[in-house]
Amino acid sequence: VVVADPSQGQAAWGYAAAFAGAIVAIGSPILGAVADSGGRRKPWIALFGLMLVVGLCLLWFAAPKLQGPMFFLVLAGYALAFAGAEFAAVFNNAIMPTLVRKDQLGRLSGIAWGLGYAGGLVSLALVAGFIVTDPSSGKTMLGMDPILSLDQASREGDRLVGPLCAAWFILFVIPFFLFVPDNRQALHGRSESPIRDALKSLWATVRNLPKNDRNILWMLVARMLYADGLAAIFVFGGIYGASVFGWRTFDLGLFGIILAGTGAVGAVIGGLLDDRIGAKTVIVGSIVILLIGFFGILSVDKGSVLFGLPIPEKQPGSGAFTSQGEQVFLAFAILIGLVAAPVQAAGRSLLARLAPPERMTQYFGLFAFSGKATAFLAPLMIALVTTTTGSQRWGIATTALFLIGGLIFMLPVKEPQRA
Repeated sequence: VVVADPSQGQAAWGYAAAFAGAIVAIGSPILGAVADSGGRRKPWIALFGLMLVVGLCLLWFAAPKLQGPMFFLVLAGYALAFAGAEFAAVFNNAIMPTLVRKDQLGRLSGIAWGLGYAGGLVSLALVAGFIVTDPSSGKTMLGMDPILSLDQASREGDRLVGPLCAAWFILFVIPFFLFVPDNRQALHGRSESPIRDALKSLWATVRNLPKNDRNILWMLVARMLYADGLAAIFVFGGIYGASVFGWRTFDLGLFGIILAGTGAVGAVIGGLLDDRIGAKTVIVGSIVILLIGFFGILSVDKGSVLFGLPIPEKQPGSGAFTSQGEQVFLAFAILIGLVAAPVQAAGRSLLARLAPPERMTQYFGLFAFSGKATAFLAPLMIALVTTTTGSQRWGIATTALFLIGGLIFMLPVKEPQRA
């Protein structure tokens, strides 16, 4: 526990996430426009990958009850890692269309999505199985002693997760730099002002959206809102569970493993449903289920579930997910995990059906922008409401506004008829 008061800790984390999100919102459209104009992308990925690695390593200093400059250093590390990952993704996405034919982009994107879940699942299993211990037993999730002798009092096992993630990234990004070809020339020739020209083209597309592509405009606004809400659930859902049940990294790791597994299953099911009933239907249904799952986890407190149904509190020293409250929380979280991947993947396939082929790249640039432009709003609202009310529950509850807004704007979107 870096901050003794959970509400203050959540607020501080929210402000850090909001700051990083604002930086991403300002920088991503410019970087995306540059990437779309052509030129080499790998040097940019290396630069922002380095930002990610440095930020993750700074999380090692997140010792219990941290104060003063070191506390802000940890928050800066989180913001640096967040921004580095998001900025690197801009250029990673820009390199994808140069690797395969257009009719293979969906397959490539889907495989990458699945590998992301698989990589997260494996890394979480390794950390929980060999390094992080259950405080009640001193054993790892596999029931063995940790392979490293770390100080539990200073939470060294928990703090090591950041640097380990940095090492994991470095290891698996090496094949990318060795074997993935880079685009060495601009797609449209050299420009004296590539940033200005790219932004002019982007602005022309945005300016014409309300007049010529209103259907896509509603879709992008909807995606912007529900993506913000979903991101907030990912960030603050675990924080809320850790606060209510006193979870440590062992419990959070097991929680993440379960959700990653259900997410992989949901991605497959969602893809099949997308082809059968349409992307819009998958998105609308997923948002409704997200709201049910979200209010479900929010209904859980130390001694009650479903906003007031009394249950026994979790006993100190008990194992992971042994209390009734944890089990109810986990059930609703699994519901969220099942639809989290489909709502994101279906948004991408819906835009592919709506956008005209001659402007597909520009619209996918706007699609990326819509997921980042207001990424700071949800954590900022959570932080402000948490600070004002002193309640984690009320702070996180504001996330529902983003999901509901996304649902409302998605309803008027008309999906093209299938052949």
